[in-house]
Amino acid sequence: MVLQFQTYTGHEEHCERGHSQSSTRAAVESALRADAELDCSEITVTILGPYAVLEGFVRTTGDFVRATLIAEDVVGKGNVQSRMLRR
Repeated sequence: MVLQFQTYTGHEEHCERGHSQSSTRAAVESALRADAELDCSEITVTILGPYAVLEGFVRTTGDFVRATLIAEDVVGKGNVQSRMLRR
């Protein structure tokens, strides 16, 4: 089950209107922490323009997919770059 959070379509437009990168990063981090089944303690979130970059380690391939979907719910589909590794 993936929790649904408020999604942003046209994320680039929000950034241009003063939607800060730090608030976007905080929103992604909060969404990841809110999922009780996902261990996100080793995931780092960086915001580069309209993209959320997820780096670090996850336990399973399912966690990789789950973290990506959660981040996409916040920043929009196609705006997540996953650089996570499975341990």
